[in-house]
Formats: sequence, structure tokens, C-alpha cells
Amino acid sequence: MTVPPGRRERKKAATRQKIADTALRLFLEHGYDAVGIRDVAAAADVAVTTVFSHFASKEALVFDQDQDFEQRLARAVTDRAPDEPLIPALRREIHALVRHCTGDDAAPLWRMIDATPALLEYEKSMRLRHAESLAAAIAADPDLARTPTACRTIARFVIDAYSLAREADDPDAAVDEIFRMIEAAWAATNPTSSLAAPGR
Repeated sequence: MTVPPGRRERKKAATRQKIADTALRLFLEHGYDAVGIRDVAAAADVAVTTVFSHFASKEALVFDQDQDFEQRLARAVTDRAPDEPLIPALRREIHALVRHCTGDDAAPLWRMIDATPALLEYEKSMRLRHAESLAAAIAADPDLARTPTACRTIARFVIDAYSLAREADDPDAAVDEIFRMIEAAWAATNPTSSLAAPGR
């Protein structure tokens, strides 16, 4: 059973969200490069050290839901029903993440990211970390029985599906299209599948 967060945890979460919301507002109003950590701290009415206690870098302020997304992807593997196949569970989670990040209010944020080399580099490293975390969750499931390479490959495909669908004209349709290919690739890695046999 999940234990509700205590008062201290709720206060920390509220402070973290206030910092992230303030930073994003300043970045969008003045430009990412024109705003420093001190500016964010002053506008959020917190100390600079408080900002860094919640966010390791300026780039992390933009991707404030990074850890939540990473955990959600891992939980899509670990918390799925015993009889639920892996790929549909991951497709459902990617659908949810893509919808979260393609609303009308998200467009200015992605324009800023696409125009800022430091943020693009951070996003790239973040995607790789998410893929490794997802691969570890897949590999740890004894019912899936795939090689480490297969787990890492499928995880990379899933993370790329999010990025590709987010940029598509019809994100939902793109997720479904991409996951049909991921489903075929996953089936091909099954040691008992005829698709995995050499020469076939």
C-alpha cells in the first residue's frame, strides 16, 4: 500500500514545483540564456542553495518531470498485471506521456528546447538514461527472458517512440504505428519464436 507523503515531503514537493514553474516562466519570457540561477531563486523567493538542492543544473529546471517520467516507464514494466504483455503496457504509458507533452501550452517550451543547444544535449543524455533504466526493468523480469542486448534495444526503441511521436502531426497515430514495429521487433527477440531462428 502506498503511504501518503508527510507534511515535510509535501512542502518539499511544493517548493520544487514553485521553483520549476518560476524558472519556466522566466525562461519563456526572457530567453533561456538570459536567465541565471540567481534570477530564478530571487523570483521564487528562495536561496540559490535551495534551487540546487532540488535541481542539479540549470538545464534540469526545464525538465523538472525527468525523474517522474523515468519512474513511470519502469513501473509500466514492473507494475503491469501478471497476464499483461510487455509491449501493450509500454505503449499505453508512451501514449500518456506524449499526450502530456503535446498540449497547446507545451509548444513554446519545445520551441525553446529546440533552439537551445544546451537543452538539446541535456535531453539527449536524459533519453539515454531513461532507456538504460527501462532496459534494466525489462531485464529484471524473469518472465520476459531476453538477452541484455535485446532489452536495451527495445528500450531505446520505446524512448525514441516518444520523441518521434511528439514531433508528428498526429502523435497518437504515430505512437500506434511505431509500436507495431516495436511489437514485431520484440517478437523477433523471443528465443522460441521462428522469427528469431537464423535463416528464416
